[in-house]
Amino acid sequence: MLLWMDPVRRPGPEAMAVDEWLLETVGTPVLRVYRWAGEWASLGYFGEIAAARAAFPGVNLVRRWTGGGMVDHRADWTYTIVAPHGEPLAGWRGAESYRRIHTALAECLVAGGVDARVSSGAEETGAALCFENPVHHDLLGADGRKLAGAGQRRSRLGLLHQGSVAAACVEEALSIQRAEDFAGRISDQWRRVPLLPDPDDLARRVAARYADHKWTNRR
Repeated sequence: MLLWMDPVRRPGPEAMAVDEWLLETVGTPVLRVYRWAGEWASLGYFGEIAAARAAFPGVNLVRRWTGGGMVDHRADWTYTIVAPHGEPLAGWRGAESYRRIHTALAECLVAGGVDARVSSGAEETGAALCFENPVHHDLLGADGRKLAGAGQRRSRLGLLHQGSVAAACVEEALSIQRAEDFAGRISDQWRRVPLLPDPDDLARRVAARYADHKWTNRR
């Protein structure tokens, strides 16, 4: 597995374009950890734009390529896992991959002093706001509230898993420590690398999908 601590703070459409670029180009699993430029919330592929606007008035919105609910990214720790087709991680069934990834994340958070446990699904509320609706295999904190969730997309190219943790790491060193521990719990072999997406490629993806009015307001 490759660990990429993306050093660039990106607006929502570009952040999503990078994940799409990873899914289409990498030949080995990648854990990407990144930050947002500006105030952003995201909604899942099937989410209702009107509900997102009501939930996050005045906040920039971007629609993800993955499922899941609405997520506030103004104070979270955001990561993406991409696993190309043929890799063991991409071969896990949906619920199994979600469980394994979140079990590793829970262990990582506990090791870093954050109380976390995997939800049995009994706490599910049906709310559209992701962090008000802990579903099976989401992570819960000490107070029983949702601490981490994710959305997935599977295609012939592999697995795209986009996750968010409400326990942000303000200091970069702590974020790196969490990311490295997380990578080590997902994969026995990992290394940290810099990746350089082509700006022109990203701009094309942004214009074609994530910044397009039709895409954002499709539902």
